Parts: sequence; structure tokens; C-alpha cells
Amino acid sequence: MDAHLRDLRYFVAVAEELNFTRAAQRLHTSQPALSKQIQGLETALRAQLFDRDRRQVRLTAAGSALLEVARPLLDRWEEGTTAVAAAAAAEARRLRVGTLTSIGRDLYPGVLDHFGEREPGWRVELRSFSWADPSAGLRGQATDAAFLWLPLGGDDIAVRVLTAEPRYAAISAGHRLAGRREITFADIAGEPFVALPRTAGPLREFWLATDQRAGQPVVVAAEVTSADEKFEIISTGAAVALVSAGNAVTYSRPGIVCVPVSDLSPARLAVGWRRDDPRRAVRSFVEACTDAADALRGGVRA
Repeated sequence: MDAHLRDLRYFVAVAEELNFTRAAQRLHTSQPALSKQIQGLETALRAQLFDRDRRQVRLTAAGSALLEVARPLLDRWEEGTTAVAAAAAAEARRLRVGTLTSIGRDLYPGVLDHFGEREPGWRVELRSFSWADPSAGLRGQATDAAFLWLPLGGDDIAVRVLTAEPRYAAISAGHRLAGRREITFADIAGEPFVALPRTAGPLREFWLATDQRAGQPVVVAAEVTSADEKFEIISTGAAVALVSAGNAVTYSRPGIVCVPVSDLSPARLAVGWRRDDPRRAVRSFVEACTDAADALRGGVRA
């Protein structure tokens, strides 16, 4: 029985983390499912890959030998799939662009115009991703460029900031602060918050304003994977959340009020791309985003 690439990815994650819980979080799967997958791989290879007990996980000699083979094999496969996707996209003159929220801000039409001038005959295919993947498909090779909210974490993705916007508190219309013109973060710090998934990493912490809490833990009422889910919970009065000024307008709806928070740093919307991607169409899209953002600011670069 042959091992599949998924088996090797699961194995490498456990081998690098030496912890099934952390490896499961990294793979966006459950610990029981991961354990079952590793057991299946050990059965297929007729070798024990890990020594594990309640306190620690260690690679066996067989596991170490497999790790030396699995890492370069997975790297080569990623290089191959990237090359295939690039060739297919170039042949079809199609650029796949990811996004996490509605772009709004009158930005996207300008991006398409500028990109069309730079790359005649190309079309942009916009794809929406959940907050569980803060790279909007870039890290999984599902997109070529993406509109991202910062911070992202890691250095594999290059970004260029397009706009910086104040953060607002999104609250229900019946909330005690709904009539205020402006608040400070201390006014809402103790309230239950809607949070992004843990896989969002530093972006989750940014939207919870963890750095403003002086070590006090946040009360998380729910985790959501999309803006629509977030605003649905807020409208019930069960929790509050922070949003960008642009999204406060884009997602405006009855039952929700958005109030500026005066003492928080701004949210930054950026265009991102894989740092090792040299394709001309990708760079043209980045420049088109910059041109469109400049035009909205009156031609002055930030």
C-alpha cells in the first residue's frame, strides 16, 4: 500500500511539532483524526514512526528516516503544483485573487481598470475565503494575489498596504453605548467579543485588541469564519466586535451600530502575493492595486 501526500503532510507536521495537539491545529483537523491518519501510515509502512506517551512524542529511527525523505518530496510537489498552476493561468490569462471581506471602498473597479491597462486580455477571478485562512488562499496555492488584513504573520508573503482605516466597535442598536459618537477601548474591553478562528493567528489578536488589554483575558462569546457570521451575532446583542471603518459602511445593516474607538491603531488593508512568485501578471496586479489606492487618495502615495 502506497502512502499518500496527505499522509506525509500529517506525518511531517507531527514530526516538526512533536505534539499531536499543535500539529492538529496547524493542519486544521482534529487530534483523533490526525492520530488515526498516523496509525494508518504506520500500518502501511509496517514501522512505528513515533514513540509517544502522555508526556512527550519522539521520532523513532524509522520516523527520522521517513522525515528525511518526506520533506524534500513535499517541497518538490509544491514546486510542481505551483509551476502547473502558473502555466495554466498564463495560458488562460487568468489571475486568481483572494479576499476575506467585501472590498468596497470604490477600490476594486479602479484595480480592474489599471490591471487591464497593464495586462490586456487578462481577467481577474475573485475568490472569497473564510477567516480560517488569513492568507486568502495564497499559502495553499489557491490564489495568485489577495486582499489581506494585517498583521498576517510569517515572511513568506509580501504585502503592500493600500489603506489604513480607524477601528470601530460594532455593537447592537440596543447596546448602552449605541448613542455615543466616540468611545475608548476601555468602554468595551470587558464585554464578550466575537473572535476570528485561532488559525487566524496574529490577525485574531489584532481584532481582539489583545495588546490593549494589559494582560487581562478576553471573553470570547463565539468564533466566526466570515463577516456575515460576525454581524449576525452582534445583532443579537450577545457580543461586540472591532471592525474597520470601511467594513462598518460596507456591512451596514439594521440592528447594528458602529462607533469609532479613539485609542486604537488603524486597521491596514493590503495586497499580498507569495514572495517567491516572479510572474509579471502578479506584479502588474500589485501595481494596479497601488495605482487605484493612490487615485482614491488624490494621487498621493502613503
